[in-house]
Amino acid sequence: METPLYSLLFRALLVRMDAEQAHHLSFSALKTLDRVPLAREALSLLCGRGTADPVEVLGLPFRNRVGLAAGFDKDGTGVRALSRLGFGHIEIGTVTGHGQPGNDRPRLFRLLGHHGILNRMGFNNRGAREASFAVADQRRLIAELPEHLRPVLGVNIGKTKVVAAEDAAEDYARSTRELAALADYLVINVSSPNTPGLRDLQSTASLTPIIRAVRDTAAEVVEHPRSALGHVPLLVKIAPDLADEDICAVADLAVAEGVDGLVLTNTTIDREVLTGADREFALREAGGISGRPLAERSVDVLRLVRRHLDAAHPDSGLALVSVGGVEDHRDVAARLGAGADLVQGYSGMIYGGPFWAGNAVRGSRRRRR
Repeated sequence: METPLYSLLFRALLVRMDAEQAHHLSFSALKTLDRVPLAREALSLLCGRGTADPVEVLGLPFRNRVGLAAGFDKDGTGVRALSRLGFGHIEIGTVTGHGQPGNDRPRLFRLLGHHGILNRMGFNNRGAREASFAVADQRRLIAELPEHLRPVLGVNIGKTKVVAAEDAAEDYARSTRELAALADYLVINVSSPNTPGLRDLQSTASLTPIIRAVRDTAAEVVEHPRSALGHVPLLVKIAPDLADEDICAVADLAVAEGVDGLVLTNTTIDREVLTGADREFALREAGGISGRPLAERSVDVLRLVRRHLDAAHPDSGLALVSVGGVEDHRDVAARLGAGADLVQGYSGMIYGGPFWAGNAVRGSRRRRR
């Protein structure tokens, strides 16, 4: 859902810029506004007003059910600024155990005909140690906000590219040691298509030691978790391109290993979701597709997992976070109706602008009521 002013800005200026450059410019401008008292109060009033729709998920109090997906704030430098836009939770990352530059540029592209994005960023980030300093600073800043305006802060962790698959568990544990005490919840990302071999870690044999390493390390380093569950909630983010039976197998493993939730889904490598010029472009370029083209499969996976859990594990309490192709308040309401506990957006905000989250929260609340 675009606002007229942002739509004009997007089409007149941002769309003419390299997509990654436009992202950095927009994010820097938002963080600058957040540092100016009058500007940040105006931002909260204009974008975040009326976004109270409290709910408890994962043993945590969420301001509302709409969050910002990982990928926007990779190093955790702008959590308070982003919370001004009305998000109930901000998921930072993906953070890796060691800093890395990511893939060569250009690596982020708009699919304008489909309101989509193609990216092959490759987990570019400063690493878990550097991220811990930024996140600690942001935690101090959001603590200054009134309690009902503080966002839940999730940390999404992935594998460092140069780390071998057999050493993945320790690499995830390294990030956990640095960040678990600062996170309200953790997400294990084994589903990005932009790190070679990463999606192979979604097999139950490979994923089990990673889950155990993260879970056990978090228990060692966090004495007083913020969640009423008594531990740092742990979720796993999976790909939409898995076969249905493999998706159900991951859900079964999550229940068996005491995982608290699943994030459904990451980007897709399926080019059949596109048509015309966008498809021709994507066939020439590597990377995962997000936004509107992902919506149908993302909803199908959500419904599949909810049905499977209800039938096979009715008392699991596994939380489901739906992400992928969430464009407006109707999509938010539909995902909640299909069994999601929380909903996240990324491409929706890129195309919808700073008012996107507030509009999504207020509109979906009206539809549900």
